[in-house]
Amino acid sequence: MTSLFFVFRLAFAWFISLFMLAVIALGISGGHGEPHWSYLLASAIVLSFVITSAFSHLRRVRLITGRVDASTISNRQRRQIEIPFEAGESFDLLDAAIRELPGTEQIESARDSLQVRAKVKRFEPYGASWRWSLSRIIGPKRNQILATVTPGDGIGSVTLICEPEGAAWSDWFRVDDGTNLENAEAITRAITRRIADRRRGEQAKARQTDTEKELTVARLSLLHAQVEPHFLYNTLASAQYLTRSDPQRADEMLGNLITYLRHSLPRADDSLSTIGEELERARAYLDILKIRMGPRLNLQIEVPDALRSQPFPAMMLQTLVENAIKHGLEPKPGGGTIWILARGNDENVSVTVADDGQGFSELGGGSGIGLKNVRERLRLAYGDRASFSIVANFPNGVAATINLPSETDPAHA
Repeated sequence: MTSLFFVFRLAFAWFISLFMLAVIALGISGGHGEPHWSYLLASAIVLSFVITSAFSHLRRVRLITGRVDASTISNRQRRQIEIPFEAGESFDLLDAAIRELPGTEQIESARDSLQVRAKVKRFEPYGASWRWSLSRIIGPKRNQILATVTPGDGIGSVTLICEPEGAAWSDWFRVDDGTNLENAEAITRAITRRIADRRRGEQAKARQTDTEKELTVARLSLLHAQVEPHFLYNTLASAQYLTRSDPQRADEMLGNLITYLRHSLPRADDSLSTIGEELERARAYLDILKIRMGPRLNLQIEVPDALRSQPFPAMMLQTLVENAIKHGLEPKPGGGTIWILARGNDENVSVTVADDGQGFSELGGGSGIGLKNVRERLRLAYGDRASFSIVANFPNGVAATINLPSETDPAHA
């Protein structure tokens, strides 16, 4: 019924127009005579073209959308599109979609008023062979587009109007062969595609971020778990020997080993250790070595009580202490002293491990694997908010310093 009414409406509008022309012609001639047969033939030919163009329009609309109803057969198409971005992003997306439409020209884009106007060249759907199309005879050569974005709560509501470049009354006498329907559908598809592309990009970025986070956690865990196995073997061997020669010192060594291992157990969550906990681990380690090295090892600790609760990466202080022993004091015939110092203010905290051992000649300029791990762990955990430096100590030895943001856990930063 919709199709028949559409054809009837066009034919009736043209019939009335032709009839009125005949009445006017008779009036001009003074009411004498009858309409010439040539006028009747011309009127019949025009009506046949009108009906043919109407059916052609209906057929093309059905090909485009698969249905024919009042909304699809109209020459003027209106769409309401919700874009899940803020108004500015929605406008940019809409503007790009209109500019990509084939035949678009004379684009006027006003970002402040969130409005886009454009003229679109009308393409003949059937090419040059359909020379007697009604739209070719009296229709405008261009269509036009008006699109506006209405800001919402995190969304942009787009009102899209695609219509012929002509007054609305002319729709009674012509068809657009579905060209404005095509334009409206094309712009809607372009917007949908761009939203989908944006969503896929966000999902890919989220997956990449999750993957990078997992890799970072894995690398941190690997770096964190580097406990020197030779230290355990040597300590147990020394304790076994002392149980026969000096049971009291053996018991002291095993007690320190228990303290060291208790603080070396992996954590169930991602929280940091503290300077106080790391200091207990390092002190237990050094007390074990003091039993083994005797007077060759001296220890001085200056850590204010206020800083003992400061978050600190696990095993990092231990790495610096082990480095000072392995590369500084053990190779030195007379041994030496290790200093553990901590200083802090409202913004930063620094922890220094210094020795008066062999210095960079044994350490290789601060490029050992343990120190590389310290730098890598700081980079992964803090980015550029933390630093690590290692310099020569005066008059002998090395001083390694870790600088961290005060009272900041990178897992919650």
